[in-house]
Amino acid sequence: MKPRCSLFLATTLDGYISRPDGRIDWLDEANRHIPPGEDCGTADFLATVDAVVMGRGTFELLLGDGIWPYGSRPVRVMSRRPLAIPEALRATVQASAATPKAVLEELGRLGARHVYVDGARLLAAFLAERLVDEITLTVVPVLIGQGRPLGGPLQADLKLALVSTRAYGFGFVQQRYRIDATG
Repeated sequence: MKPRCSLFLATTLDGYISRPDGRIDWLDEANRHIPPGEDCGTADFLATVDAVVMGRGTFELLLGDGIWPYGSRPVRVMSRRPLAIPEALRATVQASAATPKAVLEELGRLGARHVYVDGARLLAAFLAERLVDEITLTVVPVLIGQGRPLGGPLQADLKLALVSTRAYGFGFVQQRYRIDATG
């Protein structure tokens, strides 16, 4: 059985999830204005996640930051090139060149019920293959003018149903959508 698949990400007001080169310095700057202890629902979301699929760039960014927020959850790093995985993560992190659908099926066989997908190009692939069930999008009040958009080319429109909206006093607006399977 295919596990539920979710995206949880931030975007600029003009719809970019990173700069053209993948940097998210605009988000790092915005996060400096968040009150201490506020995580915009990240911890609650991650508490529901059984496994993670991420792109190589996201993996390398996390390693560079020295932060590993996924504990012992299984993580698949999508990459067609050889990937150096630190010894401390080898029990849970594996590289995969499989298709998005095959990776979700594998994680489902391992018992995952909810998979979090992260990484600009990877998000586009999962959306294009209609594998995503839910999107939580936090809009940050900044315009950067160019960058990597959420998603990419689609064969047909992907209709969404709004589940909830939350406005934060520091300017972020978070929207949660369910993919409308009927549309």
